Amino acid sequence: MPGDDAMHNSIVQTQGLTRCFGPLRAVDAITLTVEAGEVFGLVGPNGAGKTTMIKMLTTLLPPTAGKASVAGFDIVRQAANVRRCIGYVPQVLSADGTLTGYENLLIFAKLYDIPRSEREQRVRDALAFMGLSDAADKLVRNYSGGMIRRLEIAQSMLHHPMILFLDEPTIGLDPLARKVVWEHIERLRADYGVTIFLTTHYMDEADSLCNRVAIMHLGKVVALGTPAELKVSIGNPDATLDEVFTHYTGDILESGGSYRETSRTRRTVYKLG
Repeated sequence: MPGDDAMHNSIVQTQGLTRCFGPLRAVDAITLTVEAGEVFGLVGPNGAGKTTMIKMLTTLLPPTAGKASVAGFDIVRQAANVRRCIGYVPQVLSADGTLTGYENLLIFAKLYDIPRSEREQRVRDALAFMGLSDAADKLVRNYSGGMIRRLEIAQSMLHHPMILFLDEPTIGLDPLARKVVWEHIERLRADYGVTIFLTTHYMDEADSLCNRVAIMHLGKVVALGTPAELKVSIGNPDATLDEVFTHYTGDILESGGSYRETSRTRRTVYKLG
């Protein structure tokens, strides 16, 4: 059962959430809420603190100060409950290239303690939903970057989580692959009511797909609102989110291939933060 806070619309709540690495404040006293059923985007360049934020909310990293809850559960005191409610797709490659798509999903089904009697159907349903049924018995090292990402999302959804955390979900993918991945993410939200919390540095993605966007810079959220609200806030309703970002941060964002290329790209981005 979700915690008491889940009775309200907010599925994620943070208050003064902070993470320090020595003298560096990677996440600096962030307070925000994410509403159930929305697509919430945390945008910013590499090194802004987006991945650190996601790692705290998914219980992989304890906060230095402040507090947060996911689905009504405290991320520190009730970490096990949080993990049961969430799906998480990290930047780093989480699919095993030496296994087939089906085998990857079967391993995750076991890790999630899905009953043996349900595993086969859950795996087949996930493959079908993500458009991977025809590739189920192929080795993942032969998948394209977009197929790998869809497989990883399928892995994260096997236990039917309430909220899906996606860290740079389309990093390194070509425009067509990005579009296909996003069509499937949108279906998760529309068909199953899954809340999506994502990080990205693709402003066009955030503009067209996110209900609300938080701009993160040097560990702080410097602007928060719908894409339309953020554009109005700089006095130009016709502005792009790139222009909004530049206004608030002064920075310009820098904007799939094979399994090997996907792995190399994700490792590089992950190291940069």
